[in-house]
Amino acid sequence: MSNDPNIITIIVIDREGERHELEGPTDMNMNMMELCKSYDLPVEGTCGGMAMCASCHMYVKSDHELPDRSDDEEDMLDEAFNVEDNSRLGCQIQLRNEVDGLEVKLAPVG
Repeated sequence: MSNDPNIITIIVIDREGERHELEGPTDMNMNMMELCKSYDLPVEGTCGGMAMCASCHMYVKSDHELPDRSDDEEDMLDEAFNVEDNSRLGCQIQLRNEVDGLEVKLAPVG
């Protein structure tokens, strides 16, 4: 755990069930997809974070208040596999102090 006020901790459970504790900066306009990629977790982000693919699909496991899904995110999730009520696109979850402690699980591929 960092003492830097611009660093938050995010918990990511990979597709094998392994738990990863990641530290992410809140002052670099990063999102969850980019954070996972920076830790070499298997999140593709094929579209580059434009909510035009579902390769960063994840399930939000914690009770954090997140912004509502955009129309683009809703449309993409409508076409994705294994969608649940807590499904989000990682590229649409910005790293902010409000999501410190967020826990997500990577969705299965296909």
